[in-house]
Amino acid sequence: MGNKGSNYLRTKILHCPTAVGGNPPGISRVLNELGVSSFSLVFEQNAYKYKVDRVLFRKKDGFLIREIKRILAIFTITWKFQVIHYNFGTTLASPLYPEKPGEGTFRAIARKAYSLYTWTLQYLELLILKALGKSIFVHYQGDDARQGSYSLKNFKFSIATEVDENYYNSSSDAFKQRSIKRMARFCDGIYALNPDLLHVLPEGSKFIPYCHLDLSDWSPIYSQSETNRPLRIGHAPSHRKAKGTELIIKALDSLREEGFCFDFVLVEGLSNEQARKKYETIDVLVDQLFAGWYGGLAVEAMALGKPVLVYLREEDLRFIPLRMRAELPFVRVCPESIKEGLEKVLKMPRQELLVLAKKSRVFIENWHDPIEIVKEIKEDYENALRKRGKI
Repeated sequence: MGNKGSNYLRTKILHCPTAVGGNPPGISRVLNELGVSSFSLVFEQNAYKYKVDRVLFRKKDGFLIREIKRILAIFTITWKFQVIHYNFGTTLASPLYPEKPGEGTFRAIARKAYSLYTWTLQYLELLILKALGKSIFVHYQGDDARQGSYSLKNFKFSIATEVDENYYNSSSDAFKQRSIKRMARFCDGIYALNPDLLHVLPEGSKFIPYCHLDLSDWSPIYSQSETNRPLRIGHAPSHRKAKGTELIIKALDSLREEGFCFDFVLVEGLSNEQARKKYETIDVLVDQLFAGWYGGLAVEAMALGKPVLVYLREEDLRFIPLRMRAELPFVRVCPESIKEGLEKVLKMPRQELLVLAKKSRVFIENWHDPIEIVKEIKEDYENALRKRGKI
């Protein structure tokens, strides 16, 4: 690209406002490796403690201090960057759902007032960025776009069938629809981390696989050939009902009663580094039973050479590349067949399980290579900047 290319390589990218799943800071890290100046900003550090460039809020900050910091970030930080890449479907204003079932009168009034304030602030944030000629992208990562009403109407198995009314409701669904419509108006590109989200995102939105891992730091540990001990089955729920944890435990208890011998490793409440040490010890991972796709955890497990049992929703697979669909290496289960899937794995010869483990690692190398995925995102940035005459 000559001189124009070198100008582009000095472009500054801002990733904000969360580190959900490690994906936003992961993209930022790879962009820097590719020579593109990128910065990750989050409101708060989450339990997994992903490495980011700046955490905006301190634990001791009160409500007013946080709001002042939020406003200052919108009006003094974002203008320094040429591309703003939002994640988890929101911006620095981060509007709050206007209603929550079961709240008392005072809380309900306060919530509506705060929601109106953040909704208005977000509109100003996006208007200012557009007026300044910034390129805007947004990444949807799960329940930021997923809607209970759509799921219940169209899917046999979904998270919506398992959770209470506070998880999805008509108010939050309507809010997500309005938010998606607004972001589509302002954004140059919309990404979906999970294919089912493309059912409710605007036409032209793009499926982008997880790319949060530096694969050179995740060498496989093929433990499946260790035949002198029981098979180790792992599961790590971030939300037990959404992941189908109780069904998994029930199926394992039933198999144990039938005489199957295995170790069950349940991973909860640990930092990312602590959890990884647990994943390294298992032979097989049971991921999620209702989302219809595999999560970032499954990517980590497969990178470590661990086969994964997961529910993949057939009607969502049309959104992924045909070759990727053909190469899916998972033991496919559903809420109704989880016991059979676990029994299949327990009966599987260790060498056969080892072959599946190696296929899992190759799949991650082929479809979750952060360099290749971020190059595609970088090209989207470049195209957006070119349209604005920035390069």
